[in-house]
Amino acid sequence: MPVRPALAAALGSAALLCVATAPASATAPASAPTPASAPTPASAPAPATADPTESVTVAATGKLADDGTVTLSGTYTCTDATGPVFISSSISQDSPTFRHGIGGTQAVCDGAVHDWQNTGKVSSEKLAPGKANVEATVLELRPSGGLPLPYFHATRKQDITLAKA
Repeated sequence: MPVRPALAAALGSAALLCVATAPASATAPASAPTPASAPTPASAPAPATADPTESVTVAATGKLADDGTVTLSGTYTCTDATGPVFISSSISQDSPTFRHGIGGTQAVCDGAVHDWQNTGKVSSEKLAPGKANVEATVLELRPSGGLPLPYFHATRKQDITLAKA
């Protein structure tokens, strides 16, 4: 098997594993409280938490062009990266289980607040101006034994307004 498809398959599997095992509070909306007294199963390891100074925000309004191109933006802060870091974003409108990936931007993890903007074209389903839900994630590919593993610096789900560009 060629190296690139094998690496892509390994990274995809690792990302899916991390998403499937991520704590619920890591992907919960910012307004949803995390219960402090929630029991943790004895066999489950304690989830790793990101530095509390790391964050990602989503602008309250996204842009939708006539050709289906979506532009999302916000800010982020992250620190202590040892591998490449990216800001990914996705949007959903009619179905909470079907999300459209909207671009990806390389990030700089120097502790400062930076702006991000992702643009992507949605082809399989039409989006319309109005209410939408966006998820933005600051994800690092940390080197670990020769294989980069995903490390989540920050994530946020937020309702926005999608407006004509």
